[in-house]
Amino acid sequence: MEIFQRVVQAVLDLGSAIFVPLIILLLGLLAGMKLKKAFMSAITLGIAFTGMSMVIGFMSNAVSPASEAMAENTGIHLPALDMGWTGAASITWSWSYAFVFFAVTIGVNFLMLVLNLTKTLNVDMWNVWGKALTAYLVYFVSGSLVAGFITAIVQVILELKLGDMFQRHIQDLTGIPLVTVTHFMTSSAIVLLPFNMLMDKIPFFNRKADANALKAKLGIFSENSVMGFIIGLALGFAASYGVSGSLNLAIQVATAMALFPMISKMFMQALSPLADAMSEFMKNKFKDREVYIGLDWPILAGRSEIWVTAILLVPVFIGYAMFLPGNTVLPLAGIINYSIAVGGLLLTGGNLARMLVLGVITLPIYLYTATWLAPILSNLATKTGAVEGFKEGQLITWSSFEGAEFRVLFAEAFNKNIYAIAGIVIFLGLFVLLNRYMKQAKVPSQRYEEKKAENLAAKTA
Repeated sequence: MEIFQRVVQAVLDLGSAIFVPLIILLLGLLAGMKLKKAFMSAITLGIAFTGMSMVIGFMSNAVSPASEAMAENTGIHLPALDMGWTGAASITWSWSYAFVFFAVTIGVNFLMLVLNLTKTLNVDMWNVWGKALTAYLVYFVSGSLVAGFITAIVQVILELKLGDMFQRHIQDLTGIPLVTVTHFMTSSAIVLLPFNMLMDKIPFFNRKADANALKAKLGIFSENSVMGFIIGLALGFAASYGVSGSLNLAIQVATAMALFPMISKMFMQALSPLADAMSEFMKNKFKDREVYIGLDWPILAGRSEIWVTAILLVPVFIGYAMFLPGNTVLPLAGIINYSIAVGGLLLTGGNLARMLVLGVITLPIYLYTATWLAPILSNLATKTGAVEGFKEGQLITWSSFEGAEFRVLFAEAFNKNIYAIAGIVIFLGLFVLLNRYMKQAKVPSQRYEEKKAENLAAKTA
């Protein structure tokens, strides 16, 4: 076991920009790609992930201090320190059972592919830690390690099924064939679904309102760089940065917004040849079966709707932290809530009006679940010594806690909480409803056109 942990840790230490392209290289060769072509795809994917990570980090490093300044201006002091996903990941990897979840993830995926229960092959092994975190939370709350493993297996199944149901929408949004997202943050769409279905019945929310529609209506003000500049400038003034500081923040956000779509094109360049090879391989070997390549969420990061939504929700997030009773978390490291933005993008087809409303409605869930998470994550940090200088009694957490509803409900259900058991029934019911909803929904580029035509016909009648 110790040797296995050392081998896996050595691979993880390479970083996701090496680890995932290495898997893609092996898949390409397995699918019959020539070595040169497979190697170029892998290298290009590594560059794309590295470039996207750099720009996301650049954006976060620009926005987070402004968010902290906004919070300081309000005078609020909350005890739980938000370490973001990186803190949660480093602590989780220190748990002695964490590495076992590579076998769990691969085993469940292989079995479901063999039984034809999914079309998704998850190659995003970097995020195995998310399954380990789920298992630890359930184990800590319920006292049952078996319950933790069962819940992690359920999570793997949900990730694969979410990958299946969102694939054609992701292909439409990115232009990359046979690629999907298997990151668990897409599960936020399950909780967002009822509110989105309500908006289906409101004419205002049935207008096309993605970035392309805004370009037709707003002209230059809808350009990524201009939107980024305006949002960054407003955030700077809200943080009391002054004119110079606000202008600098505006340029930083504009820079990131301009670079995102440029880098996203590299994902298409890297993955399209692999998708073609995998498609041909599956047709020859498995009677025309399709297989989707499941990857991390940054393949969607070229969509400006994600960033407009996430940044505009920053002051709302801080406002909730100030006034929600019982909240102990000041969102800092996790202030840019990718979960709401990514789930909202896939569910609504990039409708900015809907995405913002959905964010405003559901942000409190993240603060309350992060408050719930704080003593559990802090306990794991104390036991493992994963956080240097961490003292017993301190509280650390993750404000944009992904898949929070699922994790909290299952942990409390295995602790015999009757309300959590009822919550799981509702959650799984919504998952089934989401699957039906997304199968019936048009892809984003065609979404809302039918409603628009109906409204126009009604006016001219």
